[in-house]
Formats: sequence, C-alpha cells, structure tokens
Amino acid sequence: MNDLRKKEKTGRLIIVAYRLPFKIINENDQVQLFQNSGGLVSAVLSLVHEQEGSPFNSAEKIQWVGFSENSPEELEGQSLANDSFQAHPVFIPADVNENYYEGFCNNLIWPLCHYFPSLAKFEDEYFDSYQIANRLFFDKLAEIIQPDDVVWVQDYQLMLLPEMIRERFPENKIGFFFHIPFPSFELFRMLPVKWRKAIIEGILGADVVGFHTNDYVEYFLKAARMVSGYGNKLHYINLSNRIVKVDSFPISIDYKKFNAAYDEPEVQRERLLARESLKEKIIFSVDRLDYSKGILHRLHGFQRFLEQNQNWHEKVSYVMVVVPSRDKIDQYQQMKSDIDQTVGRINANYGNINWQPIIYQYRSMAYDELVGMYTASDVALITPVRDGMNLVCKEYVASRKDRKGVLILSEMAGAAAELGEALIINPLDNQDIADAILTAFDMPEVEQTKRMDAMQARIRDYDIFAWTNDFFTQMIMLEQEHERLRQVFLTNIGIDAIRKAYDASSNRILFFDYDGTLAPIVPDPAKAIVSVDTKKIIMDLAKRDTVIIISGRDRYFLNDLFQDLPVHIIAEHGALIKTKDSAEWVLNESYEENWKESIRPILDMYAKRCPGVFVEEKETSLAWHYRTAEDKEYALRRAQELTWQLKNFIQPELNLQIIEGNKVIEVKKTAFNKGTAARAFVENGDYDFILAIGDDTTDEDMFEALPETAYTIKIGDDLSAARNHIKNQQEVFHFLKFMVSSSEE
Repeated sequence: MNDLRKKEKTGRLIIVAYRLPFKIINENDQVQLFQNSGGLVSAVLSLVHEQEGSPFNSAEKIQWVGFSENSPEELEGQSLANDSFQAHPVFIPADVNENYYEGFCNNLIWPLCHYFPSLAKFEDEYFDSYQIANRLFFDKLAEIIQPDDVVWVQDYQLMLLPEMIRERFPENKIGFFFHIPFPSFELFRMLPVKWRKAIIEGILGADVVGFHTNDYVEYFLKAARMVSGYGNKLHYINLSNRIVKVDSFPISIDYKKFNAAYDEPEVQRERLLARESLKEKIIFSVDRLDYSKGILHRLHGFQRFLEQNQNWHEKVSYVMVVVPSRDKIDQYQQMKSDIDQTVGRINANYGNINWQPIIYQYRSMAYDELVGMYTASDVALITPVRDGMNLVCKEYVASRKDRKGVLILSEMAGAAAELGEALIINPLDNQDIADAILTAFDMPEVEQTKRMDAMQARIRDYDIFAWTNDFFTQMIMLEQEHERLRQVFLTNIGIDAIRKAYDASSNRILFFDYDGTLAPIVPDPAKAIVSVDTKKIIMDLAKRDTVIIISGRDRYFLNDLFQDLPVHIIAEHGALIKTKDSAEWVLNESYEENWKESIRPILDMYAKRCPGVFVEEKETSLAWHYRTAEDKEYALRRAQELTWQLKNFIQPELNLQIIEGNKVIEVKKTAFNKGTAARAFVENGDYDFILAIGDDTTDEDMFEALPETAYTIKIGDDLSAARNHIKNQQEVFHFLKFMVSSSEE
C-alpha cells in the first residue's frame, strides 16, 4: 500500500463534517480550543502524521470544515488552529439550521434510516434548508481547496455536498462516509422523488462511498439503481465518464488504547469500587438517550429474566447509564419519562431494602469510570433496535485484557456482522434477552475466553487506524482503475498506427460485435441489419484474415446474415459456435439444460406489466427486451426491479449470470461468455495481430480476456477495459475502410 501512495501527488486532507474537531470557547475576547478525542479525530491524525507512506502531505495541518455555534463577530480575528487542525467554521443562520439540522437531519433522515418511519416528518422547508446548508458548507470549502487536496465528507448531514464539489472541482479526490444505517429501498422510497434523486446524485459525486456493513452497501446500490438507473458491477458504479466504488468499511476503535487502560491506576480503582459495591453478577449498559437504542425493550427483557429466575434475585446488579441527548424535545422527554417509570416499577416489584436490581443513572461518564465499569462487569448488554455500527460493544471487548466477560449484542447493530462470538439476540424479543442473560451467567470462563479472544483478534486487526487506511487505499486503487479504464479516442495518428501494425503482420484475427458495432442500434432488433458497404468490407477482410462475428444474437439471425461470408460466427455470448468451414453449430460443452422454466415466469410477469416489452427465448439464454416499450421511464424502472429480483432469486448452484445490455436484460449460464469464446480462438492460432471492436457491456469480457498486445476498441464514451475508443457506430465503417484500403494500396 505504501508503494501505491508514493506514486501519488500528495495534497492536504480536508475533512468536512457537521461538527468541528474541537469546542471553541470564547472568554475575555480570547479563544480557547478544546480538541475532542473521538475515533475519527484520532484516526485522521494517525493517517496524516504517523503512518509511513501517508497519502497526504504530513507537513500540512488537517483542514476541517464544520459548523460553528459561535457568531462571525465572536471569532473575528481569532486563529482557529492547533498543532494538528486548522478549522474553517461554517456559519448557518439560526432559522436555517433549525430546519436543516433538527428538521431534515434529525426529524426525517435519522428516524427513516433507523426504521422509525412513523416518526419521520416530511416538510418542504426542511429540504429547502438542507440544500441551503449544504451550499454554505460548499462555499466555505471552495475558499480553501487546492489542487491535489483530498476531501473526505462525513455523514448524512452533507449528502448533497460531494456532487457540488465534483461539479466545481472535478480533479480532486472525494470520499464520503455514511455513519448511520442506510435503509432498505422500501423505506428510502418514502422520500419525495426530487429529494431521493438529489441524495443519490449528491452522494455519487464522491469517488469512494463507504458504509459500515455490506447490507447497507446493497441497500444503497439498489436505491441508486431504482432512483437514478445506475447499475453496478462488483460494487463499481460506472457513470460513463468515471466510476464510483461503493463498499463496506466497518468503523472501529483505538484497540490499544482501551486494552492498555485495563492496567491504568484510575481504571483499576473504578473497577475495584464497582466490584465492592455491587452484587455477584454485574450487567452494564451505556447509551445515548434515543429511541434507536432499544432501552425500554432491554428493560422488559431484564424484567422477564427476573420473573423466571428467582434464584438470581439479590445476586445481580444491572447498571444502566443513559447519556442525556436532545432532552428538550417533547418526544425525548416522554422517552425519558417512560424509562424512569419502568426502572422504578421493576425496582419496586423485585427489589427490597437490601437490593436494587437496576442502578440507573442519567448522566455522562468520565473515561476512567466508563472503562472501570467495562472491566468490572460480567455482561455487557447492548440491544439497539437499529444501529449503524455501535462502538460501545467494541470498546467493551477491547477493554477486557483479562479475556473474561460476555457480550450480549443485538442482531440489528452493524457490529453484529463482525462480532459473531457474542450472544446475538433479537432486541424486540423479551424472552430472547432473558435467555441470553441466563446463558451469559452460566457460561464457563474457558468459553468466555475463547469467544473474547476471537472478537479481540478481529478488532485488533481492523482498528480505527486500519479503517481509515482501508478507505484511502480504496481511493488510490480506484485511481488506478480509472487509469486502466481511461478513455483514449482514436485519432488519425492512432488509427494509422493500427494500420501499420496490421500491414506488418501476416496472421491476423479480428473480432466484431454485431449490434451497435457492425449495425446501428434500432428500436426493433429484427431491423438492425448490416449495410451492404460494411458487409463488403467484412468480406474483403475475411478473404485474408480470420474474422469472427461475436454476438448475443441467436444463431438463426446471424446465419441468415453471414452464411455467404467466410467468417466464424459466435452466437448467444459464446454458447454456440460455427466455423467458416462447417455448416454445423457446436453447443458449448459447459451448457446445461433445464433452467429456463424457473426463470421464464419472472420475465413474463414483468413483460406483462410493461406494454411493449417482450421476452425472447434463445437456445441458451432468455432476454427481456425493453427498447420497444411504450413508456421508456416506466420500462427502465421495471428493468431495474427485474434485475434486482433476479439477483436475489437466482441461487448460486444454478450458475446463472445476469447481463445488462443496451435496453435488454439477459439471463445465461456463467460457464461461458464472449471472453471465453474469444480466448479459445486466439489460443488455437499463432496470431501476430488481434483486433476486437464492441459497444456493449458484454464486450468487456472480450476486451479483458484478450492479451495485452491486442487492439481493443470500445464504441462510445463509457469507461471500458478497451484500450481505445471510437465515438460512434458510424465511425466503425470509416475505420475499417481506411484499414482495408491502406492495406490494398
């Protein structure tokens, strides 16, 4: 990775987040900066200043753009910098910020993404203010950005910002990270059409888009497909002029810091104090006050445990700390009231003068006290009903240098995907919570250690520093992928170089796609007929070279067109092959029958729902054509839904592939494609000149399969593995005519 970075130009790192990395306190006309010690702050400091081969200029401070609660007058003339950061405050009018942050962000996006749609408020002024605020962040960024700077935008408060940056500063690298759950499309589509499209387009302004889990990645990719029509291949979205990598990067913690804290005197003192003052078994939880944390459900689960396990009465203390948050809002006040009443009821029903089952505190905790409780408790009870990641569970695991303790973790937390050795529970199931507590209390120490070792190894290997390195390594690798897929349009000089190579060779093989290459794309595929002039050129080439027509068309169509030419024909993406010296078609030996009956009904159903669409059954594939659909936009949406359903329906053992072509979705076996077919021809001959021309996504397999010495040409301006581009199908004729005529001369 370091070798990769040394080849890159290094600019500054610019972080754009809603909050600045430190609090600004103005006392007696003097500004003091109190830097927070959060994970993101520590990680970027390590990335820039401590890691060898950093992708950023370590001599430069990290530039941080964020909202300031101070007024411009309060900060006028003050230096907002410390040894590590230079702050650039964004000033948002109070009324705008209210509708932007409290409104759109916290009253709409937060509940929607945490699966509480009934709490989401859809107000026009919310989105208006969201747009204004994102523009204010951009205006501040535009004042400071320089060539080669890398911009990393953080979270759901700034989803429109990446596109704004891309439009004005297209050469700068842009990253975006989404720190909360991205919802399923059924929830995301609740947003008004204009809003959801702006969000998708805004996020895709970035080069690399990160989420905590692969589930969130898949939900976003579906939203991108359904809202804006962007398909993807292996989490790469091709936007024609560039590609976006969408991937999971599970955020983590500073493992060494929490693990080493176990031996710190202050932590030891807090641990001893907890052990002396509490009962035989200690359960601990700490959460911010929020409906997504499942606090009431957790209390009901603990109550069920007490109901069913009287032998544990007076032997267990559940320490529940709730950190104040947004408690001036009516809904949160009501939530706190419900928690207070539930705790009081449980303690009254099950406690006595000598024992209080729940020790409940509504306050923040100091770091030493927090780690002291982590390391004193027998069980950490982490039960959010939806959480992007949840770092409390990782902190608990990391802090247990003694390798003891049991983590009970909600399956709805993003961290559950990494911490499978925890006792994974459904946070809405009271009995599941109660059973997990009993299992944790009865778990032998050797089993605790086995589970804890596995979880610690995972967190230690992928800590907060690995997280940031991983994200920016992907950004550098994407730059290399762009270079590989760069657009190089053939000029006269380039064409002349190919002509000279052609003339200098003696054993040549040429591959031609059909639709969009030899023949134009037309609404009715049956009318896409190669011109007489183009056919004559193919004949001239075939007299002296090995010429192969390679297409997704069926054999009957291709045979009718080319039976009078001495060419090899590959039909249905490599499934059927006819050599020029034979009248027989050979079926690919890897083809397997009896799969269409399970897929055909799905294609037929979607065709019936969309007037003008039809299903073509070929010998080895099924194709859903929507070029002739009456309503183009509706057909595109249906095509996106069909593709998504097929990807979820098709089982791996069927070995089927979904090909998204030009206004067609095709299903075929994965054992063969244009690439395997083309490579087989090349390997059977000692060719000193190889040429391949195509326009479709299916031709990418051919471009990638051919050797590096081959001349590969993509029709159009989409990013491609081909080494050269021709602007349109009409230019193919002129290119071939020049090559043939020059050779004849």
